[in-house]
Amino acid sequence: MGIVGVVERVARLAGRDPDREAVVCLRWSECEEHSESLRYGELDRAARVLAGRLRDRCRPGDRALLLYPTGLEFVKSILGCMYAGIVPVPAPLPDGDKHHLMRATGIALDSDPRIVLTDSASLVTVSDWMSQDGLDRLLCTATDIAVADTSGSWDGSPRIGAEALALLSYTTGSTSDPKGVMVSHENLAHNFGIFREALSLTPEDRCLSWLPLHDSAGLIEMLLEPLYRGATTFLMSPDDFFADPSRWLKAIDKYDVRVSSAPGFAYRRCARELTDEQVSGVDLGRWEHAWVGGADPIEPEPLIEFTDRFAAAGFRREAVRVGYRITESTLFVSGTRPGRPLAVERFDPSRLEQNVLLPAAVDTPSARSLVSSGVVNDLDVRIVDPETGAVLPDGRLGEIWIRGRSVARGYWRREPETDRVFGATTAAGEGGYLRTGDVGVWAGAGLYVLGRMREMLVIGGRSLYPYDMEKAVRTSHIRFADLTGTVFAVPSPRQEIVVLHEVRGEPADPAALSCLARSVKDWLSRCFGVRVANVAFLRPGKVRKSPGGKVQRALMRELFMADALDPVYEDLDIETQRRYRTVGRPLAAPTRQGLSVTGGRS
Repeated sequence: MGIVGVVERVARLAGRDPDREAVVCLRWSECEEHSESLRYGELDRAARVLAGRLRDRCRPGDRALLLYPTGLEFVKSILGCMYAGIVPVPAPLPDGDKHHLMRATGIALDSDPRIVLTDSASLVTVSDWMSQDGLDRLLCTATDIAVADTSGSWDGSPRIGAEALALLSYTTGSTSDPKGVMVSHENLAHNFGIFREALSLTPEDRCLSWLPLHDSAGLIEMLLEPLYRGATTFLMSPDDFFADPSRWLKAIDKYDVRVSSAPGFAYRRCARELTDEQVSGVDLGRWEHAWVGGADPIEPEPLIEFTDRFAAAGFRREAVRVGYRITESTLFVSGTRPGRPLAVERFDPSRLEQNVLLPAAVDTPSARSLVSSGVVNDLDVRIVDPETGAVLPDGRLGEIWIRGRSVARGYWRREPETDRVFGATTAAGEGGYLRTGDVGVWAGAGLYVLGRMREMLVIGGRSLYPYDMEKAVRTSHIRFADLTGTVFAVPSPRQEIVVLHEVRGEPADPAALSCLARSVKDWLSRCFGVRVANVAFLRPGKVRKSPGGKVQRALMRELFMADALDPVYEDLDIETQRRYRTVGRPLAAPTRQGLSVTGGRS
């Protein structure tokens, strides 16, 4: 089936309306805003020039590792790769952050790139990293430095086959085992279509994002989709957002932005930390789609706080849009419908533990509050028993399986895992499904997502969700407020629950921390009726998150078992200490938790 790919679409737009703004990059220096723009004609010319340079050094199908800060040079680079038939591999800039260094190295080793692309400002940093990690055999070039001996701009046909690989998008699970999802040009075009339909978008609808461009949400939804649609997208760096979140809201107002995406914590931070003076005069009434998506349950409280806080600025509850997205299905899977206010439903927690979704009685104080991830268009999404492959009825929890043109081609150079995850067959013999590894349920035509199967805790036949325990800990004491924690289980003669949480301020004396740890154990025991024997406290910022703000439980579990966390205080069970605090002990192999057959992402 023929499709119009990103390359052909941008080339057409450049020919038809070359002066239309494609991308505007916003930056702040000493509290002053600066902007730099790239028009469609300029983007097309820059992409062709880079494509010509790449064709001199690479063959179609080779990989190019993209290591850039947020900016226009990244935009030119990813389009230049696509024009030349080179597969772009976005990765975090190895800028000194240990996690960024480890992830960039893991992606580089897995993707086996022919060339590394960066900008001149980052060239020394990237070159040093390549030398230190034994990657200096690779070609490396700064794309913003003119090269005199290039053979000229690429001037070939912009048509590229639907099945051709458009990019490698790496999952954000374990740093030690990154998996590259092979996204084709057809995958992108189809996913753009269902996203555009879900939000009723037109070329006049502007987007704004501060999400990292090596993150699939920042790259696909907030950069490539607007370019494909012929819209204008505004980019901010994550650092500029974290330095002053009001910049995000002010830019939405100033540039008449209709679509912007952010994790739940960003909405909470704006609601709680911004002063009236900082947002004085900001008008959010034209913001139609405040997008929140992911594969974790969406926490309703930050969204409600944001809605209440900025109602006076014109923000409407029906502007909040919630959805389910997963890298293995390119990105977008489902979303709530436009014009409907955010709806929070309450469900019976005891039945959820039995994998059944039922409304809670009005007087149930421990009811689980959930937000629907909306409806699905043009994808076949089933809830399946992971053990038997049987398709489950509405109201029964199981694994989310997806089939359709957005589903990616598989994992890069991982054929057995690709066959297992991307080629699932139901008990009725229907094949070609993606096993997501996510727990979900249909209710009232809406899809509810409850988290990762491998992260579930099965205690005494009950299915407990780390998300619920993490929320309970966070609200149990003022020292945990607005900080991050995580809960997981580790192998032991009996499955042992481990609670990690950041603590605010300088640690108190060991006696005070011991008391705090006991209170966490007692609180979780009362709330969930389970034994919690292991608690560790970390400094703020030490719980790892994905670029989109999702807690990386699998990674934190690895680091805990490897004794690589440097906690400020630990209160561990004797057996846990024996297994995971022995000096020199190798990293323990992960075991499956919860529903026993896992799907896609790490």
